[in-house]
This record gives sequence, structure tokens and C-alpha cells, in this order.
Amino acid sequence: MDAKPARLSRTVLTEIILPADTNYHNTVFGGRVMQYMDKVATIASMRHSRKAVVTASSDSLDFFAPVKLGEAIQLEAFVTWTHRSSMEVFVKIESENLLTGERKRTATAFLTFVALDEHGQPTPVPGIIPETEEEKKLFESAEARFTARKLRKDTRL
Repeated sequence: MDAKPARLSRTVLTEIILPADTNYHNTVFGGRVMQYMDKVATIASMRHSRKAVVTASSDSLDFFAPVKLGEAIQLEAFVTWTHRSSMEVFVKIESENLLTGERKRTATAFLTFVALDEHGQPTPVPGIIPETEEEKKLFESAEARFTARKLRKDTRL
């Protein structure tokens, strides 16, 4: 199975934050952001594997700034690293004030997906070819995150 460039999995999702998406601070619910993250990361992992996928883990979700009512939220995801049947997906999130054009980094996260065959069993996925500096940096540090996830999983009660 030939490796694929990370750029082929790159996926962007943009939404406007409406009243139903917000909490009592008039900022987006964290759970709504997580829903968007899972959606965009699912698409990125399916683009890479061309298989059905399931979310295996979500880690390192770090919020930096709120997204306010009426702002746009943009999520960008791409596969950073693969193991046998799993794919690590990086998601970066920005908010944009649509009236002023001001953009802010809102959050980042790593999610792991597992590709499934037609019987619902894990199936191999292609490797990743990082091309940009960002892709190379995330690729080079991915094995350490994989090891940390495995250790965390193995030590849970």
C-alpha cells in the first residue's frame, strides 16, 4: 500500500455561530466545537484511508480563545501519522469576526481514528508523506503521542 501526501486528507469546515450553538456567555458550547472536530476529522481520515472509520480517541484538546455569537468558526484537519489501522488527525480551529476580519486561534486537538473493513474489523491504512513544515513537525512528534496514548489506555482501570 503506497503512502499518501498529508495534503490529500486536508479538510476545512466553516460554520457561523448562532444562538442555539451558544452558552450563557454567548460563546460557543465546547461540546459543539467537539462535534465539529469529530466531523471534520472523520472526513479527513476517510479521505486518507478510503475506508469507513470510527473515532478511537480524542486527546490534547486545548482551548485558547472563545468563539462568540455571530462569529465564524473554521476547522482544518489532516492526517498527521498512521499506524497499522489507525490514523492520527490534527485539528486546528480559528474564529473570525466577520465584520472586522479579525481571526484568532481558538483551539487545537488530536483525534485518532481506526479504519474498518466491510466486516467492521480494523484494516490497514496507507502511510503519510508530510510535505509542509507543519506536516513534518507533527509527523516527527506523532510517535511520541502514539506511545503516550497507548500508555494512557493501558493504565486505565
